[in-house]
Amino acid sequence: MVDLQALQNTFRERYGTEPRLFSAPGRANLIGEHTDYNAGFVLPIAANLRTYVAAGARNDHSFRVYSCNLQDEVKFQLGPLETKQRGWFNYVYGVSQVLKDAGHDLKGADVVIASEVPRGAGLSSSAALEVSFGFALLQLNAREIDPLELAQAAQSAEHSFVGTKSGLMDQLTAIFAKADHALLIDCRSLEITAIPLRMNDLAVVICDSKVKHELATSAYNQRRAECEQAVELLGQKKPGINSLRDLTAVDLDLIETLPEPMRRRARHVITENERTLLAAEAIKVENFQFLGELMMQSHRSLRDDYDVSCQELDLLVELASAHEAVLGSRMMGGGFGGCTVNLVRLAGLKEFQNWLTLDYRRTTGLSPEVYVIHADSGVREHQTV
Repeated sequence: MVDLQALQNTFRERYGTEPRLFSAPGRANLIGEHTDYNAGFVLPIAANLRTYVAAGARNDHSFRVYSCNLQDEVKFQLGPLETKQRGWFNYVYGVSQVLKDAGHDLKGADVVIASEVPRGAGLSSSAALEVSFGFALLQLNAREIDPLELAQAAQSAEHSFVGTKSGLMDQLTAIFAKADHALLIDCRSLEITAIPLRMNDLAVVICDSKVKHELATSAYNQRRAECEQAVELLGQKKPGINSLRDLTAVDLDLIETLPEPMRRRARHVITENERTLLAAEAIKVENFQFLGELMMQSHRSLRDDYDVSCQELDLLVELASAHEAVLGSRMMGGGFGGCTVNLVRLAGLKEFQNWLTLDYRRTTGLSPEVYVIHADSGVREHQTV
């Protein structure tokens, strides 16, 4: 966990002034995977793993940003970049530049960042960084902004400066999340419904596979393109289709006319939207057994129809599914590595953690990281200490 006192001391030592303190959460998606960029439904919670930003305003337009996790500092001013910079820089520079281009007159800032959100694990460390950094800059400059605009600016930064054509779920969750609630997000209308998450005897457990295969980003963008191709082909048979969101279970016969792999991609999105709506209703009535079954169905669809799982993720789900304390398990995030999300009875939680870690290590030689997640709140400013 981030030591907030140490974070502020690091800022004072590096930059010699007093900071303000901000944070945004990571994201754990219960169900609704690869549906957000298809204008569909998602059902995330904010993870109680956060990215913290200690920041102070400057009187010029220079930025100095230090990452405690990477022990790396970048310096920049806003304007056209001549060459592509190193990875994490693109997130902080990108969201700053997008906000400036949108008409927000931002002065420079000194910033120190420390994060609890594991990178590459499918918990959206990128959105936590984008949102916490962008929110900090706006607050330092006393700029009022619609929270939705901040989410869209963060997404635009990821599209333009990082190259991942992500949907908006992660950024919306980082901003609008409520403690002890899940969010049902309609990614077409951007309507967000907060659903109380009463899980007195259950826990959401994230298992990081500790692998991230090289094709993750390119394959993610490829899946998005395949869905767009499916919409174009289906529109010739059913005019008025703008996205796969426009199709429901009654249209499953229609998608049988599509060539592969578009047929399977479309089938996943259609059935995943149905599962997500059912899962939201299950949470409302506290039918977590059914929620777990829907999570299992989701993983099979992501594995077989969307082709975004991998051997390590399948193994984690297989191991979890065999444990009596587990109600549901599935891969989470873009895929090809990262993590699984599991619904586990508290009574068997410790045994599950030990058993899963041992069996996964025995098979792969890797030690998974296991996180017990609580539904946290969205971006906020903290009192300094």
